[in-house]
This record gives sequence, structure tokens and C-alpha cells, in this order.
Amino acid sequence: MPSNKIRLIDLFRFYKALPHQMASIGELQEAINKVNPHILGRDQEWFKTWSQAGKQDENDLQPALDLIKKWEGLRLEGYICPAGVPTIGYGHTGPTVKEGMKITEADAEALLLSDVERFARAVDSQIRVPLSNNQRCALISFTFNVGTGALMESTLRKRLNNGENAQKVAMEELPRWNKGGGNVLEGLVRRRRDELDLFLAGTKSLTTDVKFTPDKSFDFCVTPNIKYGELALNEEARRFNKQYQCDTALMLCQFAERARTAFGGKPVIITSGYRPAKINAAVGGSARSEHLYDAPDTGAIDFYLDGVNTYELQRWADVHWPYSLGYGAAKGFIHVGIRPGRPKVRWDY
Repeated sequence: MPSNKIRLIDLFRFYKALPHQMASIGELQEAINKVNPHILGRDQEWFKTWSQAGKQDENDLQPALDLIKKWEGLRLEGYICPAGVPTIGYGHTGPTVKEGMKITEADAEALLLSDVERFARAVDSQIRVPLSNNQRCALISFTFNVGTGALMESTLRKRLNNGENAQKVAMEELPRWNKGGGNVLEGLVRRRRDELDLFLAGTKSLTTDVKFTPDKSFDFCVTPNIKYGELALNEEARRFNKQYQCDTALMLCQFAERARTAFGGKPVIITSGYRPAKINAAVGGSARSEHLYDAPDTGAIDFYLDGVNTYELQRWADVHWPYSLGYGAAKGFIHVGIRPGRPKVRWDY
């Protein structure tokens, strides 16, 4: 009696991204996950072999898929989105989508993959400079949200294609796309933050190929206009001793650079950066101060911009910084920080 089993290799051989093929792959994925929810994980041996011992394929769309799923959410019944467009699945639109129509989760997965591949082609055709896979996927998520026409007309695209530093462009341009109906929307602020985090993931310092480490000279430029010594107030006792402290400080300095650019290149003046436990206690700092940098994803800088009204800087930071912000304008500075879990926190000094 002939076997009714098929070989996976045959699925790949005849796959042409046709709608019924994508739907069937979604159904197969659901069936596999029901039998073993871990088998399709990236930590499995088969995936390490597939991706050459764990190295991600340069055209891996998974980071974009994950980000879009997070922000679009899944709806298996057609609805009218806030923009008045019939939508279904993971933010899928099109002439066949009708309010009230129903699909399966496998259908939604297939539609999403098709949409993401389409937006990937748009990014690839519109951005003429090399991108890392994370940068490409961040722009795919961005384009999925704002549309290919918006990407085409964007200053972001023009600046990238003009050869400007990709990190700097993303830091300055992505957060600007945070409005709906002329109003800043918290959801878009957070989505842009996630896309920016993905864009910057795995990249090096803005000004050098040398990684920022605790043993660097105080003259080392963490970002184009902020030196290591400024984070330590040029005191050896305030030198970092853990790599995760440098990684957090880099992110804070990148934000301060964004503020500098937003206000016409006014110099960043850091009044407080890293405070080891003894120094923190001596200056009367909180026992759980973010300035301690005592865990991954924990750190802070207090700063102002020379020649800029600190209240204006504070209002700007309130919109653009999604984590910890201390309102210190009355005392001449703002506190920009981060703590484990990256919650959004606001308080007055």
C-alpha cells in the first residue's frame, strides 16, 4: 500500500508564495505547535543547522513579523479601523476585506507574511544603501504602519540614500512619526521606540568602530559630542566597571544627542552621570537611584542644553523619552533614566 506521507523538501521545491500555499503552511504550523509548541523555536538544533550554527540569515523577516504582530494585534473578524479602512488579521487591508468577514489564524499568518514580503520589497527598492537585517526589518515595520508612499516622501529615506550615518538618521527621524490626526499618540511613540531599538540593535557607537568599554580613556567619544569623562564628571572614582553600564550609558547619550540636534546643536551639559554607591550616599541620592547603574537596563544622566530653556527641553523629552523622566527644570536640569523592565515613569524634583 503506497504511503500518503510527503517530504518537506517537496513543499519547498514547489512553493511559489501562492495564497493557498501560504494558508496551508499556516495550518501546518498550527498543527506542529499543537504537537510540540517548542519545535519551531530558534533554540532548536534544526534551526541552528538551517541558519548556519545560529547565524541569522541576512534576509530574515522574523524581527519585522514579531514587531508588527505586537503592535497590530490579531483580529479574526473584519472591522473598520480608526482610519475608516476595512481591516482583518494582523492589520491586513485590501479590496477583498469586508467588515464582518471571518478568517482563521492560519489565514492571518499567511496574509501577514504576504504583506511583510510586499513591504520588504518596497524597502529594498526605495533604500539604496546597505542595511543590516535589523535595520531592514525596523523599516519594514515602519513602512507597514505609515505606507510605502510615506516612506518614499520621507526625509528619513532621503537622508539614508544621501549617505548620512544610518544610526543618527534613525534616531532623529523615526520618533517624528508619532502623530495621528495631528496629535501625538502614545501608542505610536512606543511603536517608534521599538522600531528604533530594533534598528540600533547590534550596532556600534555612532562615531567609531571601537566598542565603548569601562577601560576607555575619558576622552573617548561615546557619541559624536559626548565624552566618557562627562558621564564620570572626569573622576576616576566614577569610572564604570561593568560592560552593561556602558551599554546603558550609550543609549542615554544617544538620546541626549537627539535633544542636541532637535534644539539646533546646542551643547549637552551633563550635571550628574554615574554615581557609585559611596558617592551616591555622600550626595544624598536615593538608595535605589538609577544613577547607580547597578544592574542591566539601569542608568541615568541629568543634563541641560546650553542656551536652551530647560522647561522647553523638559517638554520635548516628555514626548520623546518613553522611560524614566525626572522633571527637574525648576532646578536647571532634566533627569533621563531607565530601569529594569523599561517602565514609563514621571516625577517632580
